[in-house]
Amino acid sequence: MRYVAGAPAPPEGPYDADVVILSLDRGEETLAAVRSALAQVGVSRHVFVIDQGSLLENLARLAAAVTGRADATLVALDRNHGVAFGRNQGAALGHGRCIAELDNDAEFADATTLARLVAALDAEPDLAAVGCRILVHATGADDISSWGYPIGLLPRAGEQFDAVTFVGAGHVLRRAAWQACGGYDAALFFCWEEFDFCLRAIEQGWRIRYRGDIAIRHKVSPDRRFAWSAARWFYFVRNRLYIGRKWGASWPALAPRYAGYLLKGARNRVLWQTLRALPAAIRLSAGVPAHRLPQAASAYLHANDIAHRGALPRRLRREVLARLPEQIGSASRRAAG
Repeated sequence: MRYVAGAPAPPEGPYDADVVILSLDRGEETLAAVRSALAQVGVSRHVFVIDQGSLLENLARLAAAVTGRADATLVALDRNHGVAFGRNQGAALGHGRCIAELDNDAEFADATTLARLVAALDAEPDLAAVGCRILVHATGADDISSWGYPIGLLPRAGEQFDAVTFVGAGHVLRRAAWQACGGYDAALFFCWEEFDFCLRAIEQGWRIRYRGDIAIRHKVSPDRRFAWSAARWFYFVRNRLYIGRKWGASWPALAPRYAGYLLKGARNRVLWQTLRALPAAIRLSAGVPAHRLPQAASAYLHANDIAHRGALPRRLRREVLARLPEQIGSASRRAAG
């Protein structure tokens, strides 16, 4: 990791939140995300921008945006190490009691969003994470491509409820929970890292909360974005199978899930990605000890996720037979299959 610009380190004393923004080109969008973070009021915070291989001209623009600031730091990694690794690196640089993470094509809805997220964690000491409502930047409508919860809960998008995951575009973590759970699993690289983190938090007795009254505006930029036809579906399938294996499911027990992915992959012309995801998941899980969630954690998952998904035939029709979005943002990318 190489220091580039801004403050060499965060404040020495206590402060409320670190804001972590990963950067990989998307020059205009990333600058807007950084400005949004720096505009947050009513909360003490430090902004960390972690670059993972941007073009030199884009890195220079980011450096100019934070040069001379005491509340922001830009560092660069040698290449793209993935979302999970990059977020871990950014979180480890600070010591704020909360860790807010913002996609580089997203912005806080207003100048008080971060303060409200920190207050939400403070109000409920057993919360490990708070997920935001994700809105389309241009229209203010719900970004269905970023709905990470059971479809049956979509009518409650403006409400609050306990959940088993959060959407990475905008959220806040309690640092104590992040440390207790060991951060994100960097082996995931991209996709499902939030869900895997939440399983570890739930295992330890933490809760996850969705707050539909606290919003992030998301531009869903196509620049440097994994497309379904390229690698996104491969990571989706590989990582979900790997997580299932990590949490005690045998490979025979995962066969129905994989069969569903094969059907969906064939329907969406990404069968090759589906086929190569299984051996990749097996390799990834080699040597990783599998263990089951305790009864209380399993009950939490059932009450706050499985119970909202409906009967199996309906889930198969909705999730397995659904088409992947042909255009970014046209349908849910996190229908939990």
